[in-house]
Amino acid sequence: MITRISVVGIAAITAALIILLSAFNGIEKMIEDLYSEYDTDITIRAKVGKTFNERQLDFKQVRAIEGVVNYSRAVEEVVILKHEKKWVNATMIGIDSSFLEITEMSKHMIGGKPMLTKYEVDYGIIGAGLLDKLDGYIPENVGYESVACYVPKRKIKIGFGQNPFKTNIIRVSGRMNFNREVNSQNFVVPLSFAKEMMEYDDHISAVYIDVDPAFSNENVRDKLKILVGSDFVVKTNFEKNELIYKTSRSEKLIVLFILLFIFILAAFNLVASLTMLFVEKLDNIATMQSFGANKKFIFTIFFFEGLLIAGKGIFYGALTGYLICFLQLQFALLTMPNSAGEAFPIAISWMDGVLIISLVTLLSVFFSYFPVKFLIYKNVKDN
Repeated sequence: MITRISVVGIAAITAALIILLSAFNGIEKMIEDLYSEYDTDITIRAKVGKTFNERQLDFKQVRAIEGVVNYSRAVEEVVILKHEKKWVNATMIGIDSSFLEITEMSKHMIGGKPMLTKYEVDYGIIGAGLLDKLDGYIPENVGYESVACYVPKRKIKIGFGQNPFKTNIIRVSGRMNFNREVNSQNFVVPLSFAKEMMEYDDHISAVYIDVDPAFSNENVRDKLKILVGSDFVVKTNFEKNELIYKTSRSEKLIVLFILLFIFILAAFNLVASLTMLFVEKLDNIATMQSFGANKKFIFTIFFFEGLLIAGKGIFYGALTGYLICFLQLQFALLTMPNSAGEAFPIAISWMDGVLIISLVTLLSVFFSYFPVKFLIYKNVKDN
């Protein structure tokens, strides 16, 4: 009976390790998708100051770097948007039309169209949450909504009766849905519109770079650093959201260590099983010794018995863990709260599977070897 308990305990912890690490992989991939699809692979900004003169960069040389697929200039500013009686703060981002391709904007529209200009008329694309705050919507028969954009005037001394804002009306062609931060803050507009509102001629806030998936973002970043020089900061999307990614990975490691500790506690059942088995077989051990069996032979029998118990638990645990993961992927057994029935993310990593099985096997060898060694030393005499 105690042997079965040992098998069940080892199987349960092994399955839990596989399921939880697959869940963390899924969460990590979900976070990566949420941020990487909107945040371009690499961003170039001025090391000092909010903006820089775009003539400082040779965009032909930037485009010629191996691995660079596309780029977009950008102007960023906090503005106020008004629709009827609603006012909200927003981050206006003026971009080139190539930005729509880089971010695959058409895949993230939940209303309207991903359009910046039509018949020389400027259009904006607004975060879904931001448009909700404004109580706005995009009528299908009209195809756009209109909002007033208020931008602080540059180099102005505010006096009585003076308007500190430059105002313009812009049509909203669509609602985008990326992640909570983008949805609730960002308002994408044509670069020319943003420059006019900000009274910028040749100044921009950043350059967004799209990298070929076949190339490493880090390698392309290093080449760009050499090209642009020390006056600019070049970061990958991972470096821009470093805290989020590191937090996710740290949580994964913490869970792994906690479950390994629980596995160690469960492994004491294995020690108890081997001890009970050894006590039951003391008479048989004496008989075997009378036929010439030595300590090494007896040790081998009980050591491999421990490995068989642990191996059975690891096998059934791995089988159960991966079966549950596959069922979750196919049938969405568990959904995320407040997600309209969206399945809890699972991402199976065979490398994690190899790591888990290696670790639990190593611990099983440890908890089989030393207890049996001790029992043989204490209870079996040399022939």
